[in-house]
Amino acid sequence: MSSEAATLLGLLADDDRLRVVAALVLHAGAASTAEVAEAAGLDVRRAAKALSRLAGAGVVDQTGDAHELRADAFRLALESLGRPEPPTSPDSRLGGDADRVLRVFVRDGKLTQIPAVHSKRLVVLDWLAGLFEPGRAYPETEVNDLLGKVHPDYAALRRYLVDAEFLHRRDGFYWRAGGTFDVDPFED
Repeated sequence: MSSEAATLLGLLADDDRLRVVAALVLHAGAASTAEVAEAAGLDVRRAAKALSRLAGAGVVDQTGDAHELRADAFRLALESLGRPEPPTSPDSRLGGDADRVLRVFVRDGKLTQIPAVHSKRLVVLDWLAGLFEPGRAYPETEVNDLLGKVHPDYAALRRYLVDAEFLHRRDGFYWRAGGTFDVDPFED
């Protein structure tokens, strides 16, 4: 079974998360944590925990206190059943299927949310590092502008990029220090 389908089934194997998904399906639109908790028959704390886990996996979109089920997450999991799993390198820093992660968290060039799962966040950070030209120093305001075009919480993204060493920082300037690079072969 593909890891995408297995992840979705694993999420739904938990009773609280299954009830939250059912409540979101029945709600048919964005719902607050309290509304989801009531519809799922859970206390707010348990509903919030389930919503957080589902959002971190990309099954639920979360904007403030509004939550909405991503039906395409189920379609993608189903479609993944027919695809062979891509090989993963044991020493890969990102691990897993980066394209799948980016399909979940990036839409129309915008980051829908910052992944809570570290390995998924690294995939997104690698993608964000591609916004920065290697060898060029950027003042903080320009870093904020570039990241702000992708997600409103540019400060968190900037901090994550520095902490994960995709960007380095000194004296108010930032430069790309990591991430994957496209390499053009030399022509003879």
